[in-house]
Amino acid sequence: MAIWLNKDSKVIVQGMTGATGMKHTKLMLGDGTNVVGGVNPRKAGTTVDFDGTEVPVFGTVKEAIEKTGADVSVIFVPEKFTKDAVVEAIDAEIPLAVVITEGIAVHDSASFWAYAGKKGNKTRIIGPNCPGIITPGQSNVGIIPGDITKPGRIGLVSKSGTLTYQMMYELRDIGFSTAVGIGGDPIIGSTHIDALAAFQDDPETELIVMIGEIGGDAEERAAAFIQKNVTKPVVGYVAGFTAPEGKTMGHAGAIVSGSSGTAQAKKEALEAAGVKVGKTPTETAKLAREILGG
Repeated sequence: MAIWLNKDSKVIVQGMTGATGMKHTKLMLGDGTNVVGGVNPRKAGTTVDFDGTEVPVFGTVKEAIEKTGADVSVIFVPEKFTKDAVVEAIDAEIPLAVVITEGIAVHDSASFWAYAGKKGNKTRIIGPNCPGIITPGQSNVGIIPGDITKPGRIGLVSKSGTLTYQMMYELRDIGFSTAVGIGGDPIIGSTHIDALAAFQDDPETELIVMIGEIGGDAEERAAAFIQKNVTKPVVGYVAGFTAPEGKTMGHAGAIVSGSSGTAQAKKEALEAAGVKVGKTPTETAKLAREILGG
């Protein structure tokens, strides 16, 4: 089983013909992802050869969906054009849009997030500034290395791309149902809570690992949701225990003001909800392993 992405998902790549899009489309195909097309208005009607796999290029997301039945778009468009690309995906009502691009203006993210809501939230957005989503052995959409884990019993949701990879590797012998990198910007699409709800409903996810970081109150809200709605064991890690107050650390959303948004406050909120929280990624993986008996 999986959440949001499986072997039947038909994927298009907005920005496929750019350098980054080309590189990661090749890697996604290598992981078995069913990439059915790219989108570039200037190259519509052409095809791109990826080691013998010919992938057609369409002029619009709407046309790509009509021609291929695509239900997932992954977006590798430069930041100044990303808002338009996401809006196009929303207008075409593609069920899932994974926005990899970083450096997007917060105003643009707020704009397409609000637009998705105005259109009835028919398009689930993951990101921006995220590594994407992988269901090992089935499909990989984004930039997560496909060879660091295997299918298994753990669901992973993380703000951090690097820590997503580390946790997948640390628990590679147990494996993952799906791993989702939601991104660390101040405004994102899908949240910890969205993933927690989906993993709770997935019968083959036995344990959830949730990785947060300093800044904002997303982890505190997730803790409240876990307390009320999640019956499966959850293990957590919060990055940023040594971060100085008032300084943005890495992700644009990772900034602490006073006691608000600190790693300690988030740890305490999660533990109060019954979540076991590790002090390091390795300790967090050990906690997960102990719960699953592996």
